[in-house]
Amino acid sequence: MRWFRKIVIAASAVVALVGSFIGSGAAGGTPIQDAAGGALSASSTAIAPDGPAFGIWSVVYVGLIAFAVWQFLPRRADEARHDRLAVPATLSLLLNAAWILSVQFGLLWLSEPIIVALLAVLVWTFVVLRRTRPSGTVEAIVTDGTFGLYLGWVCVATAANTAAVLAAAGFRGFGLSQDVWGVLVALVAGAVGVLLALTGRGRLAPTASLAWGLTWVAVARLDGPLVSVPTAVAALVAAAAAVLVTVVVRTRAGWAGARATRAA
Repeated sequence: MRWFRKIVIAASAVVALVGSFIGSGAAGGTPIQDAAGGALSASSTAIAPDGPAFGIWSVVYVGLIAFAVWQFLPRRADEARHDRLAVPATLSLLLNAAWILSVQFGLLWLSEPIIVALLAVLVWTFVVLRRTRPSGTVEAIVTDGTFGLYLGWVCVATAANTAAVLAAAGFRGFGLSQDVWGVLVALVAGAVGVLLALTGRGRLAPTASLAWGLTWVAVARLDGPLVSVPTAVAALVAAAAAVLVTVVVRTRAGWAGARATRAA
């Protein structure tokens, strides 16, 4: 049964990798930022990150492939942990490919429920990882690190995708300016980062990718056709808050562990 799980995850990773080539334009498809009429470009909404931000996908995909390979290697790993990860990990890979295809075919409205489902699945994965312990350093990097980066980035991507879908549908923000909406969404993203830091006991990977995305949102708002200084400032403040809380929580957890070791 576990071999079946490993094969399914590996096949799903290949599907996601093929989707990434299509989404990058390398396989003849349209780059994501240019697909769907440019709805996801850096100048589409106040919360859209600048183009270089999407480079983090390369790191995530390398991690996902490493995760798929890692489960086949002989090691002293907790197979039960990977059993619990099997369903959400597989779903995240397939939803990733589905999101890319929906955008490639110009079905922007369909991309929204897909990316929301992807975010929910990654939260599920995060909960599984939080409730179990990695078997070693490699496991922590390949599994916890990869899915942590994946989650943090998809938090930002979901916000940007939602804004793009609403803008394409003609939503006018209930009379509020784009600056106001940009600030609100950036602060909500920062609050999510703080929540991940608190519930994840200061895990670095989700915070790193979320802060990366917010920083590139700020860059896009300080230069280009859609300048919004308030949004840029809010995005940087949100990123800094997530990083600060993560460092504090992680440091306190380290101190608590050290005291427990001495007491033992």
